[in-house]
Amino acid sequence: MRNIPANNFDRRLGRVRARFVSTLDSKINDAYAALAHLSEVAPAATETVGETYRIIHSVVGVGPSVGFPSTGRAARGVEDVLREALHTRRGLNADEILLLKKRLHALREAAAREMEMFYTTY
Repeated sequence: MRNIPANNFDRRLGRVRARFVSTLDSKINDAYAALAHLSEVAPAATETVGETYRIIHSVVGVGPSVGFPSTGRAARGVEDVLREALHTRRGLNADEILLLKKRLHALREAAAREMEMFYTTY
């Protein structure tokens, strides 16, 4: 593995962080928009669960690595609600939809706090 000089590493990390921040709101908005299509009675719920899981999973994976640990934890909570339905290939029941809404709200709040810190720091 080649050593990357600190300034190059910092620049690359800065680009990844900026890309993460630039897509975070749209990913959360996409998850909110999917709510109506996640219900077990929705025609394409299985596919929508999979798409939404992948969107949120990217936040779980990248967030903590680029300085958004609370956002990553909150996204993990959203992911946890979707996981069972994803693995059993079904839509969400009414209780899961309600829990998902609460967890998405928590994700939006965590992201807003950390993005505010991001913009005041960088």
